[in-house]
Amino acid sequence: MKRLFFAIALLPWILFACKQAGQQSAGSVNAEMTIESLKTADPSEADFNTEGYANIVENAFETTTQQPLSTFSIDVDKAAYSNVRRFLNEGIHPPAGAVRIEELVNYFDYDYASPQNRDPFRITTEVAACPWNTRHRLMHIGIKGREIPKEDLPPSNFVFLVDVSGSMFAEQKLPLLKRSLLLLTDNLRPEDRVAIVTYAGNAGLVLPSTSGKNKSGIREAIAGLEAGGATAGGAGIQLAYRVAEENFIEKGNNRVLLATDGDFNVGASSDDALVRLIEEKRKTGIFLSVLGFGRGNYQDSKMQQLADKGNGNHSYIDNLSEARKVLVSEFGGTLFTIAKDVKIQVEFNPGRVQAYRLIGYENRMLRKEDFNDDEKDAGEIGSGHTVTALYEIIPVGVKNEFSKPVDDLKYRPVAEKAGFAVSDEMLTLKLRYKSVDADRSELITIPVADRTIAINSTTDNFRFAAAVAEFGLLLRNSAFRQHSSYEQVLELANGARGADENGYREAFIRLVKKGAELADDGIVLNE
Repeated sequence: MKRLFFAIALLPWILFACKQAGQQSAGSVNAEMTIESLKTADPSEADFNTEGYANIVENAFETTTQQPLSTFSIDVDKAAYSNVRRFLNEGIHPPAGAVRIEELVNYFDYDYASPQNRDPFRITTEVAACPWNTRHRLMHIGIKGREIPKEDLPPSNFVFLVDVSGSMFAEQKLPLLKRSLLLLTDNLRPEDRVAIVTYAGNAGLVLPSTSGKNKSGIREAIAGLEAGGATAGGAGIQLAYRVAEENFIEKGNNRVLLATDGDFNVGASSDDALVRLIEEKRKTGIFLSVLGFGRGNYQDSKMQQLADKGNGNHSYIDNLSEARKVLVSEFGGTLFTIAKDVKIQVEFNPGRVQAYRLIGYENRMLRKEDFNDDEKDAGEIGSGHTVTALYEIIPVGVKNEFSKPVDDLKYRPVAEKAGFAVSDEMLTLKLRYKSVDADRSELITIPVADRTIAINSTTDNFRFAAAVAEFGLLLRNSAFRQHSSYEQVLELANGARGADENGYREAFIRLVKKGAELADDGIVLNE
């Protein structure tokens, strides 16, 4: 019976491949690709092309005389990198919507200077020639969050919200999810507490809130999880928050960890309803992080939205090594917030900067008025986290090939025009943040002088981040890729490996080579 069901499920794809093969001789190549992808597909994932990604409209160059302010929320999600890696490892070019460049860049740790005294952050900047257009400049912003020793972290009240629906049956879904949660369980302290809520046809409490000291009981509950049924995601989230509220720890880390492929299809699961619920619950101090699993029906855009609204992180787990990175190596940074609603605003000096473009962060852009608005939600930074942002800058006097000309403003004072170039400042960087339990934000202001160094004189941090960003431009086939090349990405990355204790940068270099192999004749998935 199972074989019959699988054959029926594959029939449309087989017919499609045959149709492509019959159209023209060139079509035989596409047919072979379709058939080959069928061969490698998991039998439980016949509808393997239903993954959901949001369309990304890339940030364009803004002229400073018209738009001197650039405002955005920081982002420390890293799901895009491991998801892109999964595509490339399968020999498939990732869809453009999966390539969020800021998440690729922030997947890696950078050796930024640590905060001094009791400051929550330390901000560093560098400016050099832009690798993919040497007439332009690249500005690198690095933020390092204060690291809290593990023994000093506040106690945690975790609720594992586990998707055990039928779509989670595949090996890289629920079985990998269970092994991942076991890794996290090994890191629990006696003062930490864990509950497990599952959802499929109905939501249920599998494990009441249990002390981290009782690891055997937690492991037993995880081991007993099995897939089957439809997906009542909305009911599961409501139950998980209720359990978290009942076991709330004052001044603790209260968090729901949603582990799923994101395929909510039964019950009150509209995006708007879930988002409103999660926004309300974050006001109570209960945050939501999302762990994504699987392929075929992975709903990336939905999970990213839920994590953003829940003041949490979105990670994609494609193998056990990634689970160890997210839930063990980066345990504090991933699950312990040190500051919330972190926003950046950059004011560019029109006397020094003709135009600028923020690379990535498209879904984190804010209005200039939002920067001073403490009611506006923004991103969070965890213990020891690093955050990186890059601006491509067109200096005054360099031809701007990306922006259509606009007449000068008639009423801007002449004296102001003349004064722009007097200052040696290229820009002023401002950062706002709130302490975890605060409602009012604090402000940090840093002027950045117009001093550019040769790219070979920059730090490993600068060159490696630039390499990752350039890789993203190529994968997206970005309209702003200019003179980007895989050869240049490899040259930059190879010269900026640094200590690389965990081998992540070396693994990136191998991934770039896979991307280069697919560049000319790879399979491109439509969004």
